[in-house]
Amino acid sequence: MSLDYHFTVEQEVGSSTYAFFGFNGTAGVWRISALNEAGGWKDRTTVEDMDLAVRASLKGWKFLYLANLKVKNELPSTLKAYRYQQHRWSCGPANLFKKMVMEIIRNKKVSLWKKIHVIYSFFFVRKVVAHINTFVFYCIVLPATVVVPEVAVPKWGSVYIPSIITLLNAVGTPRSLHLLVFWILFENTMSLHRTKATIIGLLEASRVNEWIVTEKLGDALKGKGSSKAPKKPRFRIGDRIHMLELLVGFYLFFCGCYDLMFGKNHFFIFLYIQAFAFFIMAFGYVGTFVPNS
Repeated sequence: MSLDYHFTVEQEVGSSTYAFFGFNGTAGVWRISALNEAGGWKDRTTVEDMDLAVRASLKGWKFLYLANLKVKNELPSTLKAYRYQQHRWSCGPANLFKKMVMEIIRNKKVSLWKKIHVIYSFFFVRKVVAHINTFVFYCIVLPATVVVPEVAVPKWGSVYIPSIITLLNAVGTPRSLHLLVFWILFENTMSLHRTKATIIGLLEASRVNEWIVTEKLGDALKGKGSSKAPKKPRFRIGDRIHMLELLVGFYLFFCGCYDLMFGKNHFFIFLYIQAFAFFIMAFGYVGTFVPNS
């Protein structure tokens, strides 16, 4: 659903309105003159494709998205590979935003509205606020209100508006609407990892330029088609247990127990389910596990 929103809304709508949209590096064709005028590829962030797209857009170049062109691709099949990918996709844009915000503001070749769109909508809201707000609000603040009942969050802010935003994100993938609840739980859980990566990018802390190629299941299993019986892999705790997710899971579980004993709004149902999702993520039971990958 997230990728469908990225292509169907961010890129296709951006193309049809000649607004800015980030070149995602896959199945794209560039004019050499656009590359040269934008300054070519740079390795200052882990999202060199987005970096180039922003610089080319500031030079006045427009991008075209062809929705009818189908290209095969392979998604990461292991949680480990997916986490590395999401770290790069969350840390890189935040770091690029920090490096380019003043350059965008001072640019004289694009309109004020395009600057506002790139800075506010594309970078600040989608690449920074979305990750931090999802984790802090739904996994920290909202659960804490059951322990501190004096703090009341109105339903329009905790239910109605987020529900509308979620449905608008998912409407582009009607065939997967039956998975909507699982998608929400998964996105809430991954928001911890993305928030950490976003803060690293903004502060330019350690791992800000970490580049680990996303392993795909096809790559991981190459050369393993031998007729010999595979050796049983040695289990390493670090490969499967993620302590931050485990701690947040225990926090949500505690809040759920507190609400079950003293609350009146049955909020514990959500808290228990979300805590269970964090526990699943913490122990690595997501996707396909390829030992020593």
